[in-house]
Amino acid sequence: MEITKLSPQGEVIIPESLREAHQWEVGQEFIIIDMGDGILLKPKKPFPETKLDDVAGCLKYQGKPKILEDMDNAIRQVVEES
Repeated sequence: MEITKLSPQGEVIIPESLREAHQWEVGQEFIIIDMGDGILLKPKKPFPETKLDDVAGCLKYQGKPKILEDMDNAIRQVVEES
């Protein structure tokens, strides 16, 4: 068990042994959850950066290519049915 103090600026130092064990680097963001009798700090895991090339084509359409007029007609039909 580690002990730390709250600074006048509201900062808490997370002991180095815990930072290293969890591989937390400077700038790590945390989600703070109020547990009633204390708080829980959970590391915020950022989503990995994705590029259009990484996801383009992941939902491949197998049918005949649609023209803009077909898409407009489909949208109009749904609006009219609503």
